[in-house]
Amino acid sequence: MKILIKDGHVIDPLTGLDGQCDVLIENDRIVKVEKDITDPADQQICASGCYVMPGFIDLHVHLRDPGLTHKETLATGGAAAAHGGVTTVCAMPNTKPVIDTKEMVESVHKRAKEESVVHVIQVGAVTKGQAGKELADISGMAEAGCHAISEDGKSVMNASLYRNGMKLAKESGISVFAHCEDITMVEGGVMNAGAKAQALGVKGITNSVEDVITARDILLAKETGVRLHLCHCSTKDSVEMIRLAKEEGLKVTGEVCPHHFILSEEDITENNGRFKMNPPLRSREDVEALRAGLKEDIMDVISTDHAPHAVEEKDVPMEKSAFGIVGLETSACLTYTELVEKGVITMMQMAEKMSYNPAKILGLQDKGSISEGKIADIVIFDPNKEYNIDVNTFYSKGKNTPFDGYPVKGEVIYTIVDGKIVYTK
Repeated sequence: MKILIKDGHVIDPLTGLDGQCDVLIENDRIVKVEKDITDPADQQICASGCYVMPGFIDLHVHLRDPGLTHKETLATGGAAAAHGGVTTVCAMPNTKPVIDTKEMVESVHKRAKEESVVHVIQVGAVTKGQAGKELADISGMAEAGCHAISEDGKSVMNASLYRNGMKLAKESGISVFAHCEDITMVEGGVMNAGAKAQALGVKGITNSVEDVITARDILLAKETGVRLHLCHCSTKDSVEMIRLAKEEGLKVTGEVCPHHFILSEEDITENNGRFKMNPPLRSREDVEALRAGLKEDIMDVISTDHAPHAVEEKDVPMEKSAFGIVGLETSACLTYTELVEKGVITMMQMAEKMSYNPAKILGLQDKGSISEGKIADIVIFDPNKEYNIDVNTFYSKGKNTPFDGYPVKGEVIYTIVDGKIVYTK
């Protein structure tokens, strides 16, 4: 099967290509990236006026499968990813049961090949059952292709146990994805601690809840030498600590979610669960620091922390609501609208942060690039389309987002995985 993509604006962080080119795909590989390709093909796609980019890789997704499939499944999450131009997702392990053994990682990978239209990399838990008491089978999960371990949804509060987990991850050649939250300091908080929390009469979560664990985890990574990736960073001090870690030469990277680089506590209009996420929407000062961190390449990755919930779990006051926001289907348009269009980052930086850098963090040599020999995971993105986000168009089971009705520019029109079209507008 050959697909020829004609007249698109190719963005490739690996080669630096940033201009009009054709792309020829044969089976699951990119075989040519040149101007005016005339080779015969089974299908031709006109990409005039559109960007042709390496498929997005989301390092932080909750697929809820197994055990919580009323919220999401491998099939619905995969369809949602394809709708958003995401060709590879890293699935967090806080399912029921928790993914904490080699056999469980293998099981998800096997089912994902059958049920999901995109690639799924299952992340393994740090501790058994995410109970924080005993290390999970880290080396076994690494053998099964988990690429990273994470206690996402909570932090490993026992620093000695976590350090030993980091050592095993280092020995196994995989990364640690850190959810930075000192649970002893949350104290029932449901949103950022500030004037808006006081006005709504709800308990707040201070920046130090994140910052204390961010500092601890960077120091543990320094000692163990493990590759540390800091998930869903939300505070100005997290950005500063990552900057300092990089200056010291540590293998530390950080991600920002669209809701954190766009919205602040000031955008919360009422006490409703659609505004409840962890970490919470912070101050405008924090938002500006995150945007500056992305612009200056201190922050490496844009991920979503896609966390679907049933309507009845979210359409309630924040005190009763589950934490979480969906994002797979809105990350590209929100990033383009709020960062690229406004001159915060370039289109090349968008490709770096949504594909190339995630591929490097995972050690995926064949992904994150539109160049000859690479796997044909590709997104074609129309930057001119203007519309309002509509949750009724989502493929995800989750509709929980404060961005419903939000005006955006830029739309995914094709998603190609392994040389096969898995989504088209």
